[in-house]
Amino acid sequence: MFIIVVYDICEDRVVRILKICRKYLNWVQNSVFEGEITKANFVKLKAELEKLLKNEGYRKQMLDNFERLTQRLGGGGASQKTAQLMFALLQS
Repeated sequence: MFIIVVYDICEDRVVRILKICRKYLNWVQNSVFEGEITKANFVKLKAELEKLLKNEGYRKQMLDNFERLTQRLGGGGASQKTAQLMFALLQS
């Protein structure tokens, strides 16, 4: 079957929705995907999206994991700090 998926969602879930949809469909633009999909893969896609969108316990676990990762990386701005350290090492 051919499907089109269009979504408008809060910013904190956009990347995760994008990654899920890209596994099954072609990315057309921003929040639009389309493509041929088997019934089995449609069921998988729907289940993955519902797990993210409707399960607040799962969502809270994901946010908690993100917070722990941020702390392990030295708090906010970890990417910037890492880039600065790499730049300094390359100059020395």
